[in-house]
Amino acid sequence: MKLIQAEKKDIPLIQDLARRSWENAYAEILSTDQMEYMLEEMYSEAEIGSHLEHPDYHYYMIQDENSGSYEGFIGYQHHYEEGTTKLHRIYLVPESKGKGFGKEALQFLNHQVSENGDSRIILNVNKFNAAKNFYESQGYSVYGDGVFDIGNGFVMDDYLMEFLIHK
Repeated sequence: MKLIQAEKKDIPLIQDLARRSWENAYAEILSTDQMEYMLEEMYSEAEIGSHLEHPDYHYYMIQDENSGSYEGFIGYQHHYEEGTTKLHRIYLVPESKGKGFGKEALQFLNHQVSENGDSRIILNVNKFNAAKNFYESQGYSVYGDGVFDIGNGFVMDDYLMEFLIHK
């Protein structure tokens, strides 16, 4: 696996990987209308572009070194809260799951967080998303939950999870 820092030219690829991942991960969880709304809002060129311009927000493309194909991406923000990095996005296309890419990406994130002085990683995961089990297998634990209004009559019903970096 190779992680490649994303640039503005990668926005269409990020959008494609997000759609392919979401259509698999959320098909049984979200309505088509909510999925389309969220993809349009969260993965618009303007939204991703603003993230890429933010000095603490980073996107990395996950590439399979053997095939050269892009398997997913990770997006996170250092210093989201004091001492805390927020993992905003980690998505893999369906055919790449179970190959260790997610685990390696989280190990990379742990290293980046330590290097940048934070000691905690937080994330939100949909309460019905099987990814919760993956995060728990990597040492994350639930510290709360919440229902978040995202507009257009839609909400996100999430667990709040954290991972503590031991220095």
